[in-house]
Amino acid sequence: MADRVRTRFLVIGSGVAGLHTAWRASEQGDVFVLTKRSLFDSATAYAQGGIAAALGAGDSPELHRQDTLAAGAALCDAAAVEVLVAEGPQRVRDLATMGARFDRDESGRLALGKEAAHSRKRIVHAQGDQTGAEVARTLVQRVGESRNITVLETARALDLIVANGRCVGVRASVSGRAVEIIADATVLATGGCGQVYRYTTNPQVATGDGFAIAHRAGARLADMEFVQFHPTALDTRENPLSLISEAVRGEGAVLVNDRGQRFMTRRHRLAELAPRDIVAREIFREQRAGSRVWLDARKIGRTFARRFPGIMQICLARGIDPRKDRIPVTPAAHYMMGGVVTDLAGRSSLERLYACGEVSCTGVHGANRLASNSLLEGLVFAERVARDMVAAPRLARVPRVETWSVPPLVDRGAAQVAADAIRGLMWDHAGIDRTAKGLRLCLERLNGIIARLPEGATEERNLADTAHLIADAALLRKESRGGHFRSDFPREKRKWRGKHIEW
Repeated sequence: MADRVRTRFLVIGSGVAGLHTAWRASEQGDVFVLTKRSLFDSATAYAQGGIAAALGAGDSPELHRQDTLAAGAALCDAAAVEVLVAEGPQRVRDLATMGARFDRDESGRLALGKEAAHSRKRIVHAQGDQTGAEVARTLVQRVGESRNITVLETARALDLIVANGRCVGVRASVSGRAVEIIADATVLATGGCGQVYRYTTNPQVATGDGFAIAHRAGARLADMEFVQFHPTALDTRENPLSLISEAVRGEGAVLVNDRGQRFMTRRHRLAELAPRDIVAREIFREQRAGSRVWLDARKIGRTFARRFPGIMQICLARGIDPRKDRIPVTPAAHYMMGGVVTDLAGRSSLERLYACGEVSCTGVHGANRLASNSLLEGLVFAERVARDMVAAPRLARVPRVETWSVPPLVDRGAAQVAADAIRGLMWDHAGIDRTAKGLRLCLERLNGIIARLPEGATEERNLADTAHLIADAALLRKESRGGHFRSDFPREKRKWRGKHIEW
């Protein structure tokens, strides 16, 4: 029989959204945090770009709003964007007050950078390209200081517990042990699903668990066809690939093909600083024509190591010196714009279940996320989730304990083969360039993989279920918009403007 734990609040995930929610909610009650590996192991810690907020002279929430809406390709929720840009500056100030060591100029003010598709310098960084790690460090420290927070590491959420149409907790494997956690309010903050693709910048824990368990529990999901591919990951064929931040292009680095020719100047008026989906697609086009693509950052010169110490270290470890060598780059799956549909308080369609961060679909990103809006969204909506759920009434009735156990994985080799097949299918047919023929083939083969999964392959099942949601939505949307590109429907269609595919 499974062990049972009772808590006031349950947070599944330990990125910026999960940690901030847990810390703020702990001021009003006890919190359990489940994390798949260690508390620090999340996409947040990998984030190089920064946090976008209208903090500088000549900038305003209104300008930030306009840039966000433009990137979102007519699919953003206007009210959610308004919340994001209005509350974002205060959330950044709060982090600084908590001890986050953000970069500052000579006068002591926050040093603000510019990234793709932003009209103003508004990106806050820490140690150049270590923003995510600094945010994670700050929040992990706060969580560790709270006496009301219990952290369960190496804990995998298997399924949400639903009783009478309400989410009352989760069934989890904690170091292989079956545990039920019953909570008055449950928060999904499980991050993204980049691992469904062959090439990704996401950590290996990003297997789409939150999307899959929410879908199985009956929560609404939307916009799953909109996957953002970061244009510039280091082309080394590792898993995950190392990110080469947008900020490098913001400092003047340019993209060239094997012939040393810049190609983005012919493809978009913003050249290398065009929206991510456009840059990724143009790099992919060069690759399909037989050319590798390189990021030439040599003009940045000796300041590269000071401005981007993390990227410098990553490149040098692989025999590349950005001060004198071009950097080989490739697009890679980076961010899911869709997810569990929430309102402005982070409430899902399933009572007592909240979602925030990448697993959620707040509507702020629309069809394409603006650079450096992801950490911001995690902070802004985690704050809102925490404020709302502390008012959640206590469960009047707790479901009885049922007999169940964590199913052992009977064939690890077969599970790995299945995972690799899913990633290959998704990259080839549901990635940067999609067609009806490829998507139908992808779905057919995914169904076969799901049918043959070995017993106990719970993570691979989540990977397959999430992949199926993405490919199915991509087949249904017969147009191209934002991060979703169909070469058989290469243009936006007016009838799809403002339309969302929901599950």
